[in-house]
Amino acid sequence: MIEIPATYESSRERFRASSDSISDRWAGPRFISHSLADSSDLTIDVLSADATCEKQKLLVITTGLHGIEGYVGAGVLQLFIEEYLPRLDHETTGLLFVHPINPYGMKHRTRVNPNSVDLNRNFEEDFESLKPLNSHYESLGHLLNPARPLRHPLYERLAFLWNVLRAMPKGAQHIRETALMGQYRVHNGMYFGGFEPQEETKFIQQVVFGAIKDYAEIVMLDIHTGYGPRWQMTLCNPPSEKMTAEETATRFGVPLVVGVNPEEFYTIHGDMVEYFYKMVTSQYPAKRIYAAAFEFGTYGDSMLDGVRSLRTTVYENTLRWFGGHNIARKWMKHKYDELFMPSDPKWWQKAQADARQAFDGILGAEGYFKARVHR
Repeated sequence: MIEIPATYESSRERFRASSDSISDRWAGPRFISHSLADSSDLTIDVLSADATCEKQKLLVITTGLHGIEGYVGAGVLQLFIEEYLPRLDHETTGLLFVHPINPYGMKHRTRVNPNSVDLNRNFEEDFESLKPLNSHYESLGHLLNPARPLRHPLYERLAFLWNVLRAMPKGAQHIRETALMGQYRVHNGMYFGGFEPQEETKFIQQVVFGAIKDYAEIVMLDIHTGYGPRWQMTLCNPPSEKMTAEETATRFGVPLVVGVNPEEFYTIHGDMVEYFYKMVTSQYPAKRIYAAAFEFGTYGDSMLDGVRSLRTTVYENTLRWFGGHNIARKWMKHKYDELFMPSDPKWWQKAQADARQAFDGILGAEGYFKARVHR
């Protein structure tokens, strides 16, 4: 039975042991462990292996870009290793698995890295030009960035509701876009994209760039939690993907697909999947790539669920920067864990079923499985 790991260390140990599963069929799998510059005990671990005969297809699976989401991501990756590796055509398929991109965030159960940067807003090049983006962010500071210690949960529930009501004349969509798209000015704010590329970003760029050059076809899947309906995984296409959501759902046989745009999802600047998709299509036009994110919803997708999710995200950021009441700390730790790795066993069972459906559909349609021999 696949389990969500309890700690970053136990998850890393399990991932490292999975190299044995790869070496059974792929010759000479490679293992890289990149220690963070300021924390040698925190590592980005990479397992890779080349196709044994002809390099045609490359499968990239990444986890933990938002650190705390790496726990479910590690479970999904382990499910893939145990159940899907034997089905892949190792003669034509190469592998690249990453655990986790943000080890600090996974270890400390937060989404950001040691510099409080959201790495999925950091895959950019000209950071100076990004500063004017999301110009309304500061105007919602009373809602998104309360600069004070967190108080008792009862007070904070009422305070947040009041701040939401104060912001509502601007419209729910305005609040959502302003909160989530990312910003590049307020270093202690939510979804801060950074002032420069982060160490983790540069390392993953180097690893992925090095892997894709020899392959004609690439599938890249990045595992996330938090967004969407609680009981159905959402497959998220990057903005540059030419297939519509409906075409993607039909091709891969998955129930729920969205494009990462304001109409279907929300605007993101510095998104990793979009970055690699555009890089491949612009620099290697002869190559074919399908890149997407798996989003396993947790709270749900109603208006009330959205408010709860925003409150949890705001107050976790407040706690990290300004501290707070002990009861508030315990309250928020529980809420934050549930936002990204729900404790309900039924949720994890459904998440695994959804992951299987997506793996079957995507890899089957893209020709990654071994051809069956009919006798």
